[in-house]
Amino acid sequence: MGEAGRQRAVRAADAGRRQRMTRIAIAGTGNIARIHAESLRALADPVELVAAADIEPERVREFCAAHGVPRAYPDLSSMLAEARPDLVHLCTPPGGHHAQALECLRAGASVLVEKPPTRGLRELEELAAAQGASGPWLATVFQHRFGSGAARLTGAMRDGALGRPLLAICHTTWFRDQSYFDVPWRGRWDTEGGGPTMGHGIHQLDLLTAVLGDWVEVSAHARRQARRTQTEDLSLAHVSFANGAVASVVNSVVSPREESYLRFDFERATVELTHLYGYGDDDWRVTPVPGFEQSVAEAWEAGPSGRASGHGAQFAEVVRCLRAGVAPPVGTDGALRTMRLVAGVYASAFEGRSVRCAELGPDSPFYERMDGSGARWAW
Repeated sequence: MGEAGRQRAVRAADAGRRQRMTRIAIAGTGNIARIHAESLRALADPVELVAAADIEPERVREFCAAHGVPRAYPDLSSMLAEARPDLVHLCTPPGGHHAQALECLRAGASVLVEKPPTRGLRELEELAAAQGASGPWLATVFQHRFGSGAARLTGAMRDGALGRPLLAICHTTWFRDQSYFDVPWRGRWDTEGGGPTMGHGIHQLDLLTAVLGDWVEVSAHARRQARRTQTEDLSLAHVSFANGAVASVVNSVVSPREESYLRFDFERATVELTHLYGYGDDDWRVTPVPGFEQSVAEAWEAGPSGRASGHGAQFAEVVRCLRAGVAPPVGTDGALRTMRLVAGVYASAFEGRSVRCAELGPDSPFYERMDGSGARWAW
């Protein structure tokens, strides 16, 4: 089903909504789970938060007490069997996502998984194949697609007001000290799947691909400049897109002045976004080419406003889609395009050559793991 058809189905379901609220459970009750619970409680369209699971008994009990969750479980399996949720929010470390999501899908529960959805492309394609035609489905938390600024940008592009995309900049320059990586599962290929290219810059990379579409080729470098990790602590890449646009990408966790920055240069305007972990309308800036001021301004103002890029914006759309009986955004197709770009950055960096998207199939060592046959660091 295309986007227009999905939206029609959602609107139809809104008009004749079932009385039963969507039953949601949370697996993993660390810090990101708190954001999930608070965002779910704040939804205008109420949901029923029925259960939470965690292997740490005290942590899950405290979480349930703090967020009014009625039932705590010591593991995912017992929660699925007894609570029977419609949707499970996976807030566990990345190393467990594949097996946990597969268990949820096989139990008939749809899944909303935190980024990265899996450690590699094979795992994500297996989850795509495990979905049903009419559910259950898997979606990934890529909330930056859902702020009103992103909707304004894609709407103005679709209407032709900006002209062709020519150049993009996608920089995630963040800072994490060594103690951040001393958590046992961080900075490791087998548990986290990658470094800042995979775990930090992936949000900006996803918005980049959501705007510019399919990518064709990438040339990249990755380094360990300052952190004691198995993975990189920064990467740089040049990316070519099918529509002719090119992009410069930086992912870093060694940058003391933190910033998330995206810039799109079109034929008729530059559109910029500067923020850190989430944006609002005021974080966008549009600079028209002389002579196109009015048409660009009108197209930009015609879009929606007032919606920040927080988790709640995506959660609301996921719930609406599930109630309409259609696949929620961002599904496996969208997540795979972004994950293939992540894999392409690593493949290019470690093999010392440009890599085309079409190369990243089952025959590639980077299909299974993001470090392929092993990281080859270029000091």
